[in-house]
Amino acid sequence: MDHSTQAAASVLASLALGYGIFLLVVIAFTLWVYWRIFEKAGYSGALSLLNLVPGVGPLICVIILAFGRWPIEDRLAAALGGGTPPAPGPPPAPPGTSVMPSQ
Repeated sequence: MDHSTQAAASVLASLALGYGIFLLVVIAFTLWVYWRIFEKAGYSGALSLLNLVPGVGPLICVIILAFGRWPIEDRLAAALGGGTPPAPGPPPAPPGTSVMPSQ
C-alpha cells in the first residue's frame, strides 16, 4: 500500500471508531431515559431493554406507555382510599335554561 491509501484507511478507521462510540452513547442515553420513564410509571425499568430489539422495540415501549394502565395509578388510587375515580357526569346546563325530563 502506498502512503495515501494508508492515510485514507486510517481516516476511515478513526471515523468508524468515532461513529461507533457516538452510537453507543446514544443507545445508552435512550435506555437510561426509558428506564426512568418506566420506573416513574410504576413499571420495571428493565422494560427499557425492549429498545434493543431492532425495528419494533421502541414501538413496543411506546405502546406499553401509551395504552397500558400504569401501576402507579393503581397504587395512587389505593393510597387515596378508593378504587378507580368515578366517571364524569353529564355537563351542567347553561345558566338560565330549565332542564325538563322528557316523557
